[in-house]
Amino acid sequence: MITARDVELRAGARLLLTGVSFTVSPGDRIGLVGRNGAGKTTLMTALAGQSVPTAGDIVRTGPVGFLAQDSRAADPAVTVTDRILSARGLDTALRALRAAEAALAAATGAPELDRAMRAYARAEAAFQAGGGYAAEAEAARIAAGLGLPERVLDRPVGTLSGGQKRRAELARILFAGTDRTLLLDEPTNHLDADSLAWLRAFLQAHRGGLVVISHDTALLADVVNRVFHLDPARATIDIHNTGWRTYLTRREADERRRTRERASAERKAAALHAQADRMKARSATATMARSMARRADRMLAGLEPRRRAEKTARIRLPEPAPCGRTPLGAVSLAKSYGGHRVLAGVDLAVDRGGRLVVLGLNGAGKTTLLRILAGAERPDAGRVVHGHGLRLGYFAQEHDTLHPGRTVLENLALAAPHLTPGEARRVLGAFLFTGDDADKPAGVLSGGERTRLALAGLVHSGANVLLLDEPTNHLDPASRAEVLAAVGSYPGAIVMVTHDEGAIDALRPDRVLLLPDADEDLWSEDYRDLVALA
Repeated sequence: MITARDVELRAGARLLLTGVSFTVSPGDRIGLVGRNGAGKTTLMTALAGQSVPTAGDIVRTGPVGFLAQDSRAADPAVTVTDRILSARGLDTALRALRAAEAALAAATGAPELDRAMRAYARAEAAFQAGGGYAAEAEAARIAAGLGLPERVLDRPVGTLSGGQKRRAELARILFAGTDRTLLLDEPTNHLDADSLAWLRAFLQAHRGGLVVISHDTALLADVVNRVFHLDPARATIDIHNTGWRTYLTRREADERRRTRERASAERKAAALHAQADRMKARSATATMARSMARRADRMLAGLEPRRRAEKTARIRLPEPAPCGRTPLGAVSLAKSYGGHRVLAGVDLAVDRGGRLVVLGLNGAGKTTLLRILAGAERPDAGRVVHGHGLRLGYFAQEHDTLHPGRTVLENLALAAPHLTPGEARRVLGAFLFTGDDADKPAGVLSGGERTRLALAGLVHSGANVLLLDEPTNHLDPASRAEVLAAVGSYPGAIVMVTHDEGAIDALRPDRVLLLPDADEDLWSEDYRDLVALA
């Protein structure tokens, strides 16, 4: 259970939440919602104990499992199985058991065999005390439900794709136990349709508490039984003890009620002021006129504050510089990690203004291909061909083009060094980074804010070929719509990796590259079914 009492949270000098109190109890499945930058991730990290509120207390009286937006395994050398089992401390017990098995097999002579058998018995007893083979099978079942195939379970986490790493971390959190409070920040990123369905069923059956940040409305509709809406205008949380669909219905009804009440009060106040204006000219009725005016003012003051329309980033993509007919190409690209072949024989030609979507299951090499094309990694074989006038713009799935220790303004200056400080701040303002936001380290930004900052860096790049790796991840619906509109109107070439069918509609691809087979084809709607599975 988690209890928050009079909590205040700030991002630098900016107040996010104040005077917030609530409890997360077993059986609570809370959807934490609000626009990008409202403070959802900041609150989640405080609930997990990874940051301290500026005022108030957060008390945890049970185990907590936290999936951060940018979760990464502590040691990339550990295997996927060991990483998942570590949630219950079973990774150490399993390694000790494997070592005891090896010692038993290698033992020669009665004394050595006797010692090895006793050591094996102790190791097996410790392993079984933690759940043993049943727990190992449970970990494999959770991994399979999240789309991690059996063939990757013995691979080091560091050799996985970004989507697979995310799934491995989510599997570790879910394996930890059903009694704990789960804090999940965008758990559906990188999941295909089957994995999403499995996760929804798992969370519905979870007996502990749950707080989830997600822009997946289907997940919210199927799972949550309480909704916490962060209101940045009032720096507070509106708590709704209902499911998602009821919350939406009531929110719309409340908004209509507030609109009607305000309109009625404004009409009555206007009538009172008009009557007071007619009466104040005569001394006999001047006192009554002043009373009527004060009554009208009190009527307006008693109304709920008018809700300001939430700002939306004005997202645009760069005006592409002139280039040749085929600005980017690749010949026979190949790449392996730890002996596992990720790419093999990829040939590619990106024409001026072309639209290419890259599809394939997680681990098929989609992100690796974009990183090689962007120059962030070197291929083991083959080469990338830069055509005449090429200017590349790269949007990385994990935002690793951003420097977490540098400020928002410094990151933009690195991406667009020709901008003056004033011009850079105007660009940031268009992407909703205002005032002190420009001086925040990029490392403290939410996923949606990092997405906006990475896109801001592209605006003045003059890029004529954009490499976009899951550009709609972490975005609220309004910001996602802005990104998709920008993609749809961009006249340069785009190579895109996405699970988002809406992004496909905006991109209007003319070609598709299927990995790992490196088959290239003209786009057809027959390929659409592969997008959600990719």
